[in-house]
Parts: sequence; C-alpha cells; structure tokens
Amino acid sequence: MDLDVFVAAHQAQWARLETLSRQRRLTGEEVDELVLLYQRVTGHLARVQATAPDPALVGRLTTLVARARTAVTGSRAAGWRDAARYFTVSFPAALYRSRRWWLPVAVISLLVSALIAWWVATHPEVRDSLATPTELREMTRPGGAYEAYYSDRPASSFAAQVWTNNAWIAAECLVFGVFLGLPVLWVLFGNVLNLGVGIGLMASAGRLDLFLGLLLPHGLLELTAVFVAAGMGLRLGWTVIDPGPRTRSVALAEQGRAIIGMAIGLAVMLFVSGLLEAFVTPSGLPTWARIGIGVTAEVLFLLYALLLGRRAAATGETGDVESADRDDLQPVAG
Repeated sequence: MDLDVFVAAHQAQWARLETLSRQRRLTGEEVDELVLLYQRVTGHLARVQATAPDPALVGRLTTLVARARTAVTGSRAAGWRDAARYFTVSFPAALYRSRRWWLPVAVISLLVSALIAWWVATHPEVRDSLATPTELREMTRPGGAYEAYYSDRPASSFAAQVWTNNAWIAAECLVFGVFLGLPVLWVLFGNVLNLGVGIGLMASAGRLDLFLGLLLPHGLLELTAVFVAAGMGLRLGWTVIDPGPRTRSVALAEQGRAIIGMAIGLAVMLFVSGLLEAFVTPSGLPTWARIGIGVTAEVLFLLYALLLGRRAAATGETGDVESADRDDLQPVAG
C-alpha cells in the first residue's frame, strides 16, 4: 500500500471526523455522519496496522478513533453502580470461571502442607536441621514466637501489616503468571512450606490444637485468597503457551484485564482476613467461636464464588471489563 496516496485519499474524512468528534451538539444528520465516519476510520486504522504500520499514522488514527468512540458512545464516569456491578457480577464470575485453576491449587497445596507437617512432626532430624533445640522450644513454648505473633503488636497496625504482606504475595502470583507461571509456583511453595513447618513444629510440641485455634480463624480466607491468586497467575501463564482460537495478544489482553479486576476483589478478601487475624485470632473468645467465625467467612466466600459466580457466568459474564470500555477489534486481512 502506498501510504502517501492512502493518506491523501482519506485525509478529508479524518478531518471531518475530528471536527464532528469535538462538537458538543450535533444534528441528527451529523450524528449519522459521525457514526459512519467512525466505522470507516476504524477500518482505515486496521488496514494501516495490517499492511503499513507507520507509527506516526497509527498513533494519529488511534487517537482519532478513541475520541470519536467517546463521542459516539458518550463518556461514562465510574461510580457506585460500577462498584456494585463489580462485586455482584464481574468478580464472582471471574472466580467461578477460573475455579478449575484455583480449586486444584488449593487442594494440592493443602496436601503438600500436610505432608510437610507430618514429615517435620515425625522426624526429629528434620526439626534439628531447621533450628537449634533452644530455638525450637522458644518458638513452640506457651507464649513463644508462634503464639505471641498474634498479640505482641497493636491490633490496628498488625492488621495493616498483615494486609500489606498478603496483598504483596497475591500481587506477585498475579503478575508473575506472565512468565509461564513458573515464579508463581515458587511463591506458592514458599507459603505452603511455611504453613507445613509451623504445623509440624507445633504438633511435635503437643500444641497443635492451640496452633490451629490461632490459624483457622483468619487462615482459611487468607489462604484461599492466595490460592485464587496463584490459580489466576498459572492460568495467565498457560494463556501465554496456549491462547486458544484467539491471537496471543488478544488472549493475554482479555486475561490480563480479568486479572487486574481480580486484584481488587482479592485485596478486599485479604483486608477481611487481616481484620480477622488482628481482632478475632488473639481475642478472648472461646476457640470454637473463633474457628466458627473463620469457617463462616470461608463458607460465605465459597457460596459467593461458586453460586453467585455461576449465575453471573451463565449470563455470559467473563470478569472482563464492560464491552464499552474495551478496545475495538475488527478483523484484518492476513
């Protein structure tokens, strides 16, 4: 394609579209003209990208199409309606549609943690390789490191610290997925290892019941959020390998937008688990009451993800942004 001839042939249409896009009030005929020119220039942009991707022209047409699209569809400000839709439709749909990733991740991770805990609890030589006998006693004794961890700092600052740490772990799982998911496995194994070692050491000291009473109130929801993040990260990594019928760039864009949306919901989940860890876990409530609160939070989340998410997914919701906020895609010649 001769780029100079192409520009000369369509320059007038582009100028007219820019003029109409900037007008605040349009007549009926001008609206029809705006829509028609918007469609034509979108086609021009696709043709340039496919046959003669000049950076300057592509940038110019992209800006023009974006401005015209806003004029055609109308600008939309995010508000409470968008937030409500996210938490009642988009986030649960994304959770449900990715369940085949994070549910197996959760099951396998818990089984590996249980195996590590059994290994640590039943093999003294393993415990001796982790720390000296004095250090182990200091960690597992009444009032020791494992027990005091939940009550040696003010609850509000502890909640903020826990939320920040867990949100960072979840973010690592989400972002690192693009590297074929391999770093996600490393981050996930670090959490699984810490959990298994802690359970094993406390079990070897005969204080497993106390440790589970401290862990379960917040740990169920907290670990689930990490498993969801890891599952989504692995799904993103698999999209790099196998994008399916879509092009790899389109598949990654769709999956990436869904993951960014998931990050918001996971941050809320981890905020709730942080509050539980700071205010419920070290509280004076009976152990059964503290564990009951944690189990209730976990059951509510599973109902939210699997029941509400199933209903949202049945309507075609994918967890991606609304169609009005996506880039326009048009078939191009190969």
